[in-house]
Amino acid sequence: MNEKVLVVEDEASIRSFTVINLSISNFDVKESSSGEEALKICENYTPEVAILDIMMPGMDGYKLCELLREKFPDIAIIMLTAKSQDMDKILGLNTGADDYMIKPFNPMELISRIRAILRRIKRSSENNMCSDLIQCKNLLLDINSQKFFKGSKELPLTQREFSLIKVFMKNIDKAFNRDELLNLAWGEDFLGDYKTVDVHVRRLREKIEEDSSNPEFIKTIWGYGYRFSKS
Repeated sequence: MNEKVLVVEDEASIRSFTVINLSISNFDVKESSSGEEALKICENYTPEVAILDIMMPGMDGYKLCELLREKFPDIAIIMLTAKSQDMDKILGLNTGADDYMIKPFNPMELISRIRAILRRIKRSSENNMCSDLIQCKNLLLDINSQKFFKGSKELPLTQREFSLIKVFMKNIDKAFNRDELLNLAWGEDFLGDYKTVDVHVRRLREKIEEDSSNPEFIKTIWGYGYRFSKS
């Protein structure tokens, strides 16, 4: 069965060009020119990947990303932006995106990124078939059910956040640099940069720490990377 991809782009020429290339590459593609229309499409269509333009009239890509992430926690989201400033990338990642591309982009690179994300999701699913519980103080990671708990409360994590906390909790007190975390949690075929790690660490801290500005678990090793601490 062909993987389902939703393309949301208000510029008709870019949208059509993207859809044609994805269709030729055997993806099952739906297209939309607005965030509002995309949400209606998703009432009867469950995409595995969403390609979202950031700058759209009405609902922008950031808001749509948040809503799709709530509705489909495991969806892979790639943001498209005509801007190259780091802040646009960080905002996209903060709202739940997995990756971003700057317009104009090579459609073959976009397809490569989609396939890389889908391979990582498939590998993660296959690797998590065995029962495995990891606990550190009041934090519990259930790899078998893909659930994470703080005390008795289940915390919703995105697929990428879950992959990252799994690396940390399987390697308590081990220091990782950002490149190592990218390879372990995102996969060696990930084409993004290390800022993705910083954004996801910040989001994890906001969810699991009592005080994200003074973290108990995810420690920063200045000039190097991060370490998950049990002390």
